[in-house]
Amino acid sequence: MAPDLSPRPDRPITADPASPLPAISVVIPMRNEGPNVLPLIEEIAQALEGHPYEVVCVDDGSTDDTRDQLLQAASRHPVVVLRHAVSCGQSAGVVSGVLAARAPWIATLDGDGQNDPADIPALWRRAQAEGSGDLLVAGHRTRRKDSGVKRVTSRMANAIRARLLGDATPDTGCGLKVFPRALFLDLPRFDHMHRYLPALVLRAGGRVVSEPVNHRPRLRGQSNYGTLDRLVVSLSDMLGVIWLQRRWKRPVAERVPTPPAG
Repeated sequence: MAPDLSPRPDRPITADPASPLPAISVVIPMRNEGPNVLPLIEEIAQALEGHPYEVVCVDDGSTDDTRDQLLQAASRHPVVVLRHAVSCGQSAGVVSGVLAARAPWIATLDGDGQNDPADIPALWRRAQAEGSGDLLVAGHRTRRKDSGVKRVTSRMANAIRARLLGDATPDTGCGLKVFPRALFLDLPRFDHMHRYLPALVLRAGGRVVSEPVNHRPRLRGQSNYGTLDRLVVSLSDMLGVIWLQRRWKRPVAERVPTPPAG
């Protein structure tokens, strides 16, 4: 498992530092998702209407028209566009997006349109209702709209991961999650970390809860993941996360009263 992989993102193509701060930043890593950009941004705008928000899209070295579509979306909505010169992976996209985000709350979303933006408000309300700055609310796709092979392999991977990591999450692979930005910034960063956010949050002393969310079939574009390569990589990553869990004790530091100086 590699150390911190976060690249220095390009300057935001569109962002006004003087604008009022958003209450929530929706972070979306994208690679070759040109046909999905405009429909997804429009859905986010509808879901968060009435709330101050921003969408931080990270073009992870796309070779299609993703960048052009993002610029078009940014002309209509509060969209910040970042671009990795070369593809660094989904986790790098999440890291770059959260670093650039200005809101105290982060919602992450896959760029393929399978996550439903209409679910963001419910997860956000749950996170706020808990009244805790160390809580991650994870989406749980109770009715998957993937192929049979993908559903079976995902169930197997979730069962193995839950047994080995004890992350209290039935569907850690769901890209839809809501959490405080400050919480994420305290987590270790490595390739594929997005799949292990619940375990990393628990390791940091935080809490994790799950909320049922809608899941939709992919209507446009092609998946960037294959079933076999994802399984092979996830095994080595899981071993790395287990190592992280065992190599860290959560300290509880109490301030000791001291007499006044002088």
